[in-house]
Amino acid sequence: MTTDPEDILAGLDPEQRAVAQALQGPVVVLAGAGTGKTRAMTHRLAYGVATGAFSPRSVLALTFTTRAAAELRERLAALGVRGIQARTFHSAALRQAQYFWPQAYGNPLPPVTDQRMGLVADALRRERLGTDTSQVRDMAAEITWAKVSNVGAADYPAIAERAGREVAGHRPDMVGRIMAHYEAVKAARGVIDFDDILLCTAGLLAEHAEVASEVRRQYRHFVVDEYQDVSPLQQALLDLWRGDSEELCVVGDPAQTIHSFAGARADYLTGFVQRHPGAARIELVRDYRSTPQIVAVANHVMAGQPEAMELRAQREDGPVPVLVGADSEAEEAAGVAEWLTATHAAGTAWNEMAVLYRIHAHSPVFEAALSQAGIPFLTRGSDGFFERVEVKAALRGLRGSMKGVEDSGAATMMRAAVAGLGWTREPPAGQGSVRERWESWDALVGLADEFSRARPQGTTADLVVELEHRAAAQHAPTGQGVTLATLHAAKGLEWDAVALVGVHEGGVPFTLATSPAQIAEERRLLYVGLTRARHALHVSWSTSRHGGGPRRDASRFLAGVARSRGAATHTSALSRQPARRGSALSETCRVCGRTLTSGAERKLQRHVGCEVELDLALWEALLEWRSDMARAASVPEFVVLTDATLRAVAERCPTTVAELSRIAGINATKLARYQDALLGLVAHHRGDRVDRG
Repeated sequence: MTTDPEDILAGLDPEQRAVAQALQGPVVVLAGAGTGKTRAMTHRLAYGVATGAFSPRSVLALTFTTRAAAELRERLAALGVRGIQARTFHSAALRQAQYFWPQAYGNPLPPVTDQRMGLVADALRRERLGTDTSQVRDMAAEITWAKVSNVGAADYPAIAERAGREVAGHRPDMVGRIMAHYEAVKAARGVIDFDDILLCTAGLLAEHAEVASEVRRQYRHFVVDEYQDVSPLQQALLDLWRGDSEELCVVGDPAQTIHSFAGARADYLTGFVQRHPGAARIELVRDYRSTPQIVAVANHVMAGQPEAMELRAQREDGPVPVLVGADSEAEEAAGVAEWLTATHAAGTAWNEMAVLYRIHAHSPVFEAALSQAGIPFLTRGSDGFFERVEVKAALRGLRGSMKGVEDSGAATMMRAAVAGLGWTREPPAGQGSVRERWESWDALVGLADEFSRARPQGTTADLVVELEHRAAAQHAPTGQGVTLATLHAAKGLEWDAVALVGVHEGGVPFTLATSPAQIAEERRLLYVGLTRARHALHVSWSTSRHGGGPRRDASRFLAGVARSRGAATHTSALSRQPARRGSALSETCRVCGRTLTSGAERKLQRHVGCEVELDLALWEALLEWRSDMARAASVPEFVVLTDATLRAVAERCPTTVAELSRIAGINATKLARYQDALLGLVAHHRGDRVDRG
């Protein structure tokens, strides 16, 4: 704790110091990922109080989450500053509305409902529409977008048409009517919702000059964090709070704008100087979070984008990021599990690692791979895959379909079960809960197809047992496992090691992102994911879902970074140090000597086209052994060993445990579990004696 102004500035870098000393007039701070923006903000406030530039009670610091507000208060207290109001927009607005509403209108502010979904369902019923959970969620999200965008029910159809917004297949005029019904339902019950808090406070200040004057006498200095996420409604409320005051400091990163679909407007940040002539503009670009190798990849992904700032890494060198393609999602997941296991063995705690994907429906194959590898994990921002309502409903339907009906095959029975709930071969138009539900069902179809390929004689009952086994294995004690989360849910968080998965065309960018603005947001979403990693980074994709069928390329955003079929081969963004053994960029073909480009090739240590002699009898014996192991454990065959790993065993014929352990795909767990069987099979077909050395 300190109150000496110079002590407060000690330890800040030149740009952070400039922020701390910019105490007058409008200030915009463009702060890249990991550059210490919270440190700069809190030291600016502490320095301002210590120098007498402003009183703590005259400051309103605004954030977007209660966690961020609490962190601000804690850091300010550590600097000896108390009395500054650090709150979310909604918290600050609610306090003011509850205090001033009775004075202005003669009655208390209506209570904030905790039954919003029920109110939305009532509005849907007035149009004789369904009220399943996904439909209600999608409509509630669209009502929120309209409110934070200052779009009323009457204006919604025309504005939504121009913006190309689509909600669960409903036309904009229908959505507008539902919005009007929703407002009527709320009024009849005498309640407001969470979004109304801002609307009520803005209306109160706009209609009652005496209330606005009192608020402005109280708060004369404003700080706004994550300003790139401000909505039109929040901006309007901020303008009402400050009045003519230019004592405003905003902090944000336009490269981390990933909530445009929910109403966020980054142009408030990027256009700040135009709206506030003479504003001080300071950039924070020294990245203290990530290694130079990770920063290089992040910079490369955002290079040439108008909102990009080139970060400058301040940490020491770390491992070269792994960028690797796989032949199937199962192989990709197995590779991620191996990388996590190796990273943990090198000293990284499980709870300092994360697997990040674009949407929740991408998680099942990774949950299965981590479970099989004995890796504890927990999901963030959602239930585990098998805890989702639509997945439970599908499994109930699958069990029910088995009663008194001839088994027509696990994959066929699964398709029938999810089709009865609304699954179709083609995905629904639009985004939101309806799409997420379809993705969950489609993932179940994929799991059933995978099961049928691995166990051609498996019954539907066997599939149910397999899925129940996966469901039982997906839980980890809270805080003790690897985090599985979407890229959106990961914003604001960081880990020592991060695996970004599904970074292929249709994954990132997501298949529904078609306009230039949507594609740009997908690029920023990948950038957010990359910059969550402190020390180790693994980026992966699969060239097909199941190892066959339509092929897909690595994400266009990796062009110039990743080597993969369909991706550019330039890798200068990673060249801060020589590639190390085990990196996707370091291994060469043992036949022709050229660089290997996919996970399968790295396991074989050769290109697919560079053939070597193969003992077919050994290969067939290994396949039969794997099938037996999978059947005994009630798991898909790839979970035992992937095709690429098994073929590597057949080609290289290891005779010792040490040689077997050097084959990619055989981690410590699998080595302990399968070494006797694998070495025994190789020895039998070679006529050798097994060497345990």
